[in-house]
Amino acid sequence: MKIDEACVSCIINQSVKVANAINADAKLSNELTSTVEQLSKKFSRENTPPEIAAYVYERMAQVANKDDLYDEVKANSTLKAKSFVPLLKERLQQSDNPLYTATKIAVAGNVIDLAAAIEFDLAEELERVFHTEFAHNDFASMQESLRKAKKVVILGDNVGEHIFDYLFIETLKKLYPDTEYYYFVRGRAIINDVTMIEAKEAGFEELCYVIDSGVDTPGFAYVRATQEAQDIFDAADVVISKGMGNYESLTPSHRDNIFFLLKVKCNVVANSLGKNLGDIICKEQ
Repeated sequence: MKIDEACVSCIINQSVKVANAINADAKLSNELTSTVEQLSKKFSRENTPPEIAAYVYERMAQVANKDDLYDEVKANSTLKAKSFVPLLKERLQQSDNPLYTATKIAVAGNVIDLAAAIEFDLAEELERVFHTEFAHNDFASMQESLRKAKKVVILGDNVGEHIFDYLFIETLKKLYPDTEYYYFVRGRAIINDVTMIEAKEAGFEELCYVIDSGVDTPGFAYVRATQEAQDIFDAADVVISKGMGNYESLTPSHRDNIFFLLKVKCNVVANSLGKNLGDIICKEQ
């Protein structure tokens, strides 16, 4: 997806979120906003929103003199997500269709998005998601593809959400134990996206192969990935893409058998999908 005019104001507004996250004083807050406003004048309409966000956040990190702008927020998101794990495991144990339940859990976790235009409450979303149908529902096709797959890539998205991804992959391994699973993380800290640091802390290395994609954008930009990540991505039978950033980066993509799992949190993505804000999506490409 190329950047839309509506994306520009959204990206500028993210400077306010950054200022709040790092408890910036008035001077630094103003500097962050003015920096992003100046950058916005040169945004290329040929780039995707995640590509634009990459250099905007890099510049904000320089201004704030802080490599990981959301380190404290990410830690809190992880703790909050972990608090729901016992309840979610109980739901999985009681489910007649564990894959469907695990998929719903994975999508519910996608509300933890600090770059989104609107925010959702995680507790409310978890309560609601089990009673909400996918607005675009390719679950049956995803289930059949996973049943036949030998190699599956899961593209991680946000910290906190990754705790629910763990439950999703754990369920996949129980259902299809002979399949190889690869969890892709970002190459460096960008917004609140999951990196190797958070994946290791959550124990993903004992669960599946964890791949540092090398990508520095809040979405899997294939051309920015390492050769290893590109090779694994291309060789996978199925790719499970989590969140809006990965959707924006992979629409379009050179390959098929990608399943997008996300919650619609901005009008640009809603228009792209022909859906509404707040809808949950399981879409095959």
